Amino acid sequence: MGWKTLNDMDLNGKRVLVRVDINVPVVDGVVTDATRIQRIVPTVRDILAAGGKPILLAHFGRPGGERRENLSLKQLIPTLEAAFGTEVLFAADCVGTEADLASEALKPGQVLLLENTRFHAAETKNDADLAAGMAKLGDVYCNDAFSAAHRAHSSTEAIARLLPACAGRLMQAELEALEGALGAPKRPVTAVVGGAKVSTKLELLGNLIDKVDYLVIGGGMANTFLVAQGVSVGKSLAETAMKDTAAEILTKAETSGCKIVLPSDVVVAEKFEANAPHQVLPADQCTEDGMILDAGPESVTTITDIFGQSQTLIWNGPLGAFEIEPFDTATNAAALKAAALTRSGQLVSVAGGGDTVAALNASGAAKDFSYISTAGGAFLEWMEGKTLPGVAALEGQA
Repeated sequence: MGWKTLNDMDLNGKRVLVRVDINVPVVDGVVTDATRIQRIVPTVRDILAAGGKPILLAHFGRPGGERRENLSLKQLIPTLEAAFGTEVLFAADCVGTEADLASEALKPGQVLLLENTRFHAAETKNDADLAAGMAKLGDVYCNDAFSAAHRAHSSTEAIARLLPACAGRLMQAELEALEGALGAPKRPVTAVVGGAKVSTKLELLGNLIDKVDYLVIGGGMANTFLVAQGVSVGKSLAETAMKDTAAEILTKAETSGCKIVLPSDVVVAEKFEANAPHQVLPADQCTEDGMILDAGPESVTTITDIFGQSQTLIWNGPLGAFEIEPFDTATNAAALKAAALTRSGQLVSVAGGGDTVAALNASGAAKDFSYISTAGGAFLEWMEGKTLPGVAALEGQA
């Protein structure tokens, strides 16, 4: 671990610039889902408890460097105050005279929210002058926005090099979970990678093959791999142009000792709609007019048996068309098995990605996973083995 946490910092009496992700959905000025706000509460409360004065830096939407009232962070103040249980003050800019005065006047127990960092076009260019203007406002920098750590922006990367810097509680939890899953995991390690397209997850598959013992491939991606093996998949979603690439991945897995697991049986329907008439067939016997919409029961048994032999599980993407019944069956069954193994202490399970989180929530399995990442792009880039600028900047502090 090459980065510091809040525990490593002297916060008493210090102004702590906290980069957070509070990019929450808002309808008519009202927050409709406060999940992201709730997840930063431990960081803010710990800073307050240590005598620090939190100053929140955040982006909101994509204003493209223009001031837009509907993308002002001011509208989040009631929700932030309810979450923190304390007063939240507001400065109408994240740099400049008003921000300077507000940061100087901040009293113990108060929280200061700075205006949308992306009202400055320089933010997304990782501009050093903008970062310096922000750094003037604080004594310590704390990054609690792992979801923005794959972007080299002024408020995530450049600023971390100007002040004593650390990870917040949410960032710390995310990094520890991912390091435990991919950095130094307990073996055997299994990865589940699903979703529609091989082309969007090539780097992910290439990285995982060298790091995991079992790679379970599901969803439309699995159909492309079946095509690469010479199997007809009827009218199923498949990237036939990627079949040679899929074949190369299969060959690479053989030489690296990673066992790739594809469906042995599939659920086939002629219509992509809820409760469409369907049948279970061997994976190599899809009908000419059929679409593979889920993995079959034999495949699920194979997958759950592998989970039972594993100590670490990384999950990104569903096994089938989980949005419509009954083609969510394989995803739900596998997820619930992983949840049960995690609950009994036999498995460390880490999952992330939008569809993945939705699928695990729908199955009821999410609450028992070791860690669910909501970071989206940052989670995927970490799994791909890429350096995340926001994390690298913190590591430079250690």
